[in-house]
Amino acid sequence: MKEKHMFSNRDLFLLLLPLIVEQLLNSLMGTVDTIMVSNVGSEAISAVSLVDSICVLVVQVFSALAAGGAIICSQYIGRKDERAANRAASQVVFTVAVISFVLMVLCLLFRRPLLRLIFGAVEPEVMSAAQVYFFFMAMSFPFIALYNAGSSVFRAQKNTRTPMVISIISNGMNIAGNAFLIWGLRLGVAGAALATLGSRIFCAVVVLWYLRKTENMVCVRDYRRIRPDFPLIKRILAIGIPSGVENGMFQFGKLAIQSTVSTLGTAAIAAQAMTNIMENVNGVGAVGVGIGLMTVVGQCIGAGRRDEARYYIKKLTIIAEVTIIISCLAVFLITRPVTILGGMEKESADLCMYMVMWITIVKPISWTLSFIPAYGMRAAGDVKFSMIVSCTTMWLCRVSLCVFLCRVMGFGPIAVWIGMFADWTVRAVIFTARFISGKWVEHKVIQ
Repeated sequence: MKEKHMFSNRDLFLLLLPLIVEQLLNSLMGTVDTIMVSNVGSEAISAVSLVDSICVLVVQVFSALAAGGAIICSQYIGRKDERAANRAASQVVFTVAVISFVLMVLCLLFRRPLLRLIFGAVEPEVMSAAQVYFFFMAMSFPFIALYNAGSSVFRAQKNTRTPMVISIISNGMNIAGNAFLIWGLRLGVAGAALATLGSRIFCAVVVLWYLRKTENMVCVRDYRRIRPDFPLIKRILAIGIPSGVENGMFQFGKLAIQSTVSTLGTAAIAAQAMTNIMENVNGVGAVGVGIGLMTVVGQCIGAGRRDEARYYIKKLTIIAEVTIIISCLAVFLITRPVTILGGMEKESADLCMYMVMWITIVKPISWTLSFIPAYGMRAAGDVKFSMIVSCTTMWLCRVSLCVFLCRVMGFGPIAVWIGMFADWTVRAVIFTARFISGKWVEHKVIQ
């Protein structure tokens, strides 16, 4: 008799829908944030865009570290070893807390030279606003890191609803805080940063509180009594660090690109900032599918069901492609109204619309295969290959091609997207070949 699949269609629906909703809401709230800040002036939105490129780097690195622990948790759950899964969860919370606190202190101490080093060519008004914004954002690092750790543990046990609800409430708090602090108290970029800080504190406190509940399959209690388990931390970092390096190098590449764009003037910076927001919105639904795929594949590998892992990578890649097509078309339709609501100047708005048009054409062709299968292969422990490929294609295609086209050929900010399209295409070919080869299932994550 044929063995049943580990995840029914209903299981997948209940797992993926909250993830997609959460990712979409987060990006839509980011768009609303941008609209609010853009009404303060071009200098404000430029400052927020520049600092956010650093903050996204930090958040993605901590998300990768948290995902390393979640992969180990999900594999233990697939093996039905809940005690080991609980131990792994406590260690990922501990590790992320320590590293994020140290990073916060360093960023607070050296924020001025750091911003000058990366964005030294920007206008004085933009730099001044960026320094204010970065101060409060650095203070939020431990809280967003702990929220990511707690959310990853919930997702490892197929509970995506709790992180979604927390995220919805915190996003509402952030928007309300923005409205009050930016428009009510006239605090400008400081108001936007304070609203984000408050919402991240809320997220961390609530997710850690719910993680204590004993009815969870995996729970973390008595936080003060957690002590480092270095062999387990080493395994978590063995998964998390390559993914963190991959995400970190990806963001460093974006910083290099942003540094190039920053020399083109305020109009180009504003257009690129809005285009980034729109491109993130049209990809986050599929990213939610990829995050869910990590839980699915992790549990399949833990249970020793490799053929199931292959099956679900194929199935969820198709779901992600459908999601990308729908979201790209929707974003293209709303781009012009968003630029109007954001009060963008005509030059910036037209440039943004032009870039979004090309993203809408190219992204459904190459993006899905360049990202979604890699999520599943990482969950099986194939993280070093993904790191090497992603870093190489990013620097050779995305960064080098962008800088050459922008600075030598005079293409303007569209060069950013030409480089990105090349990156997606090359990655798609390599990751498809890796998946077909089957080498990604040969790794051993848990003992």
